[in-house]
Amino acid sequence: MSGDRFGARMLTGLVLLLVGCGGGDGPATEEQAEPASPETGAPAGEREATSLLGGPLHRPLLDPEVRVRREEQLAEARAELEANPESADALIWVGRRLAYLGRYRDAIQTYTQGVASHPDDARLYRHRGHRYITVRELDRAVADFRRAVELIRGQPDQVEPDGQPNARGIPTSTLQSNIWYHLGLAHYLKGDLAEAADAYLEGMKVANNPDMQVAMSHWLYMTHRLRGMEEEAARLLEPIHASMDIIENQAYHELLLLYKGERAPEDLLRPDEAASSSNSATRYGVGNWYLYNGREAEALAVLRSLLEERDQWAGFGFIAAEAE
Repeated sequence: MSGDRFGARMLTGLVLLLVGCGGGDGPATEEQAEPASPETGAPAGEREATSLLGGPLHRPLLDPEVRVRREEQLAEARAELEANPESADALIWVGRRLAYLGRYRDAIQTYTQGVASHPDDARLYRHRGHRYITVRELDRAVADFRRAVELIRGQPDQVEPDGQPNARGIPTSTLQSNIWYHLGLAHYLKGDLAEAADAYLEGMKVANNPDMQVAMSHWLYMTHRLRGMEEEAARLLEPIHASMDIIENQAYHELLLLYKGERAPEDLLRPDEAASSSNSATRYGVGNWYLYNGREAEALAVLRSLLEERDQWAGFGFIAAEAE
């Protein structure tokens, strides 16, 4: 981590978090048995990654109906690729469908094959970089996104279709906004906060709807606060308001309203809400807000509870909690 990330006053608390997560037994190690499914008692899926705390991360178990639907979507994507083997679009969709099944390593391999045959297609680096973040290979993620940045320079932006459409069926992100967003995140997770800020500032230039605006603003705000740049962070909140038309990034919107003083932490930490990637993002945001406001005990409690939700390990909030 960069030296500008945490003051010396936080070191003891953060060490306690690292050794105390996982129910008090310490982080899982490679030698420990595979975790069991809470529903069936069966072993979880194959190992996909190693956490930033050193433990194994296994392929998530999906609801049977969800798995069947996603397997069907993968089969359709593979059929399209077989019919059009030279199509970068078809190959990208195979990678995306693999990732939606938790098969992140297979997705990375698919994108790598695509890079070999389409070395100048920024989309392949964007998607592979995303999955390198998922499996905690952050240096490789940064390299992919930097290559993608080179390829989009001077090019028109393009809407990125959703693999799992939102309720309105309206895509909210673009290729360029996703490249900058994920590059910023990779730097943030590495503790390279100046580089993260630069990426998010570039991303703000192509965040052309409220959903992408709040996504970029959330991570940039936290980056500013962790760097002690409180005035810049406050200015970032000026255009944020409760009536913004948010389609899918409600968690980031609510967090920004918290940062603005229009929400309380307990408004966001709803214990009855089902675990999800958005819930993980919320808890990380609240935990981090406690952290840089000097409320260390509350920060540790929230971040520790987040890290106990092992089935949410692919979520950005979970990865960021590991990084802390």
